[in-house]
Amino acid sequence: MPGAPSILDGVRERFAASTDFTVGLEEEYQLLDPGSMALVQRFEDVFDSAPAELKPHLAGELITSEIEYKTSPHLAFAGAARELAEGRLATIRHAEQQGVAIGITGCHPFSAWQDQRIIDTPHYERVEGELGYIAWINNTWSQHLHVGIRDADRAIRICTAMRSVLPEILALSANSAVYLGRLTRLHSTRTSLFTRSFPRCGIPDPLMDFDEYAQFVGLLERTGSIVESTQIWWSIRPHHDFGTIEVRIADAQTDMGEALGVLALSLAAVAQFADDLDAGRPLPAHAGRFIEENLWRAQRHGLDGWLIDLDRGEERTTADSVRAMLEWSSPVHDRLGLAPFLAAVPRMLEQGNGAQRQARAMAEGQDLVEMHRQVAARTRASAEEALDMIGTVSTT
Repeated sequence: MPGAPSILDGVRERFAASTDFTVGLEEEYQLLDPGSMALVQRFEDVFDSAPAELKPHLAGELITSEIEYKTSPHLAFAGAARELAEGRLATIRHAEQQGVAIGITGCHPFSAWQDQRIIDTPHYERVEGELGYIAWINNTWSQHLHVGIRDADRAIRICTAMRSVLPEILALSANSAVYLGRLTRLHSTRTSLFTRSFPRCGIPDPLMDFDEYAQFVGLLERTGSIVESTQIWWSIRPHHDFGTIEVRIADAQTDMGEALGVLALSLAAVAQFADDLDAGRPLPAHAGRFIEENLWRAQRHGLDGWLIDLDRGEERTTADSVRAMLEWSSPVHDRLGLAPFLAAVPRMLEQGNGAQRQARAMAEGQDLVEMHRQVAARTRASAEEALDMIGTVSTT
């Protein structure tokens, strides 16, 4: 209606007031029955009983067997990393008091989507009402990175550049190779359940400035396609409320050290693209069809596969593509205090990521319930290990 508030109101101003490379981190947890390791619909019980210091950081997601932890904004990555590890442990301890276990993988290995219930909030009631089956099957878990970027035009240019490295981030983070009791032959089954099915999701078109972005959002709003900006589920997007770039491509990580490695690499890419832009160096704006080919390869083969160097038109192993990303972004590593966290990335390339571990366990004939019990144990133990490591790092 004429004169009604728009979802674009104030967005330019929030980006103008944003501070470069401030960090917020989010990760999503499975709520599990401690005996069967199946998903259990206990969100309300866990959230409503949360202590005062924890509750503001918890949020509901699509289904009632899921809960999300969100850090406060931090000036340095290390501070956000410490809070995320502490928050994971605090959530685990609180959930256990309610008789609920916590585990993290990109999708649950055997609980059926038909047994889950959509959470009772206006946002998710709207999602279910519009999407139906597409929402029902979206039993997925991810992790998100928010990065403060000053100036809305600059944020859009960096979002466009980040599109080209999203397949590397996805391949590194792949952690959902088992679904409904089967090895799916996808390293990231989560990508098929969410990114490939939701509208306004996945890789957006290249956009050159905020006006071009605003024209599209305005069209969606005027035509009733969306009523809130978070109905744009792109894998990289400007966040209207925070004045941040949000990187949303990664599977959630069982291992906290690996979670922080993937997040740190994503931040390094954002910061390096910002430096390149500020220095007048050209940023990539590859056509979506080329990035989509790499996204499929990352989803299907993860770190076992090959990606295309989009500048040279040549294949290289996915591991080499991730190593090239590390090398290219190295000028910002020490400045942003990322080196201790990025040490996890070469280890993942050498020893395997979550999807590769799941595939090995299935090949060995491991019991699914026991596999997921080990996931829950590693979800906790790795957070404790990460806190020990972060204790040696400056968080300011």
